[in-house]
Amino acid sequence: MPRGVGIAGIRRNEQNKARFQEKGAELAADQLQHMIKQMNVFKTNLEDFAVKHRSELKKNPEFRAHFQQMCAQIGVDPLASSKGYWAQTLGVGDYYYELGVQIIEVCMATRPVNGGLIPIDDLRKRLNKTRKADNQVSNDDIIRAIGKLKKLGAGFALIPINKSFFVQSVPGELNMDHTTLLALAEKNGGFVSKSYLEACALNWHEERINRALDHLLKEELAWIDKQGSEYSYWFPNLFLNSS
Repeated sequence: MPRGVGIAGIRRNEQNKARFQEKGAELAADQLQHMIKQMNVFKTNLEDFAVKHRSELKKNPEFRAHFQQMCAQIGVDPLASSKGYWAQTLGVGDYYYELGVQIIEVCMATRPVNGGLIPIDDLRKRLNKTRKADNQVSNDDIIRAIGKLKKLGAGFALIPINKSFFVQSVPGELNMDHTTLLALAEKNGGFVSKSYLEACALNWHEERINRALDHLLKEELAWIDKQGSEYSYWFPNLFLNSS
């Protein structure tokens, strides 16, 4: 094949490649603009929905949770700020930060008896006792509020134990060993013993068990009962009845 034909072919291929890239960029830009238009329409519909159901959003926790999920689809957090359209529309501002302050108050008040680890259901009941009937909160509200508190560095965290959540309000993180002991204690009526842990077939050596229990005792999340044939380790947050 002549040299000139080969060079011309390469140039044509480069030109075709450039045209394909240009067309691809054009299609991508068109798709982006279409998506932006769709999101704007969705946001407008969401705002209309919020205005229409403003009262229901403020008093119905389950309805509020579903609304929050819809908002998350377009990156809107309508209850997070006291400024802007959403605060004026819904008549609420800094909703979850305000709830977060109430959570802190409850956690501090109950810390002497539960060591700073409270079941989320217990926390919800205590919060709702101080709120009006048309302003009750749900577990979802509490989870969102704690998410805001974490951003402020307030030392709060959600600890999953079995099929529920506990709210930790003391500094320091619980590792997997600690949460495993808490989960076993919950199933055992609020306490564990070393023989019980051995019967659970954890395959932990004695040093590991002692280290985990000592940490929970140090953080005052567990109480030790030295009566009986062996020591028992009780977790007040798991066996004390909600007042």
